[in-house]
Amino acid sequence: MAPTIVLIRHAQAQHNYTIPDPPLTELGFGEQCDALAKHLENELPLAQEIELIVVSPMRRTLQTAQQGLGWLMKRGVPVILKAEFQENSAKPCDTGSSISEMAKEWPQFDWSTVDPKFPTNDGIYECTREGLTARGKAARNFLRNRPEKVVAVVSHAGFLRTSVCSRRFENADFRIFDFGKEEEADIPALVEWELTETKGGGLGKSEKGVFELNDGDYDPEQKKAAPEEVVSENPA
Repeated sequence: MAPTIVLIRHAQAQHNYTIPDPPLTELGFGEQCDALAKHLENELPLAQEIELIVVSPMRRTLQTAQQGLGWLMKRGVPVILKAEFQENSAKPCDTGSSISEMAKEWPQFDWSTVDPKFPTNDGIYECTREGLTARGKAARNFLRNRPEKVVAVVSHAGFLRTSVCSRRFENADFRIFDFGKEEEADIPALVEWELTETKGGGLGKSEKGVFELNDGDYDPEQKKAAPEEVVSENPA
């Protein structure tokens, strides 16, 4: 049986479009991650059942996982780093650092699980409709085939919305999903729990509704014949 998925957006980060792989702000690292951790640990019984944490191998997601889910890591819940869950643009702020650099910075994690192509933006990591669709399919397929009952994922607003679940996420907010019967790209679609759907995220910070992938979501540097640059998500 496919696991229940807790999708989490990273907390507020220190970046504009020119800062590479930025870390969290003081607000994000402190207040926002603390609120996330407190809610998950004390107010969401499902969180006690999380058996795996999947994290985008970028600084802001790693810090969010460390601060917001550290209480699970202390219990021995394993962490897997997956390049498939990185953000959906090739701008410096959305491009990760090299695996060798990050392995020195974050030695507590196993970097052998990260695709050696990271942080390049080609193949399924290309920021085109085809790339985002293929990467979303790969990400959902990976989650669907996990043996755990509950899996937490720390990722990015743009990628989660365009390629995984068609929902918006504010910083350090989360949504809960099960795999349904209807299929999207040959993989059962994710169906959001009423608990987070009606509130606008687990912390009630996120916009309600369904927001599908559209032409404005492609990286203008990779989209062919792009008429103008359109930004899909608030970078923070």
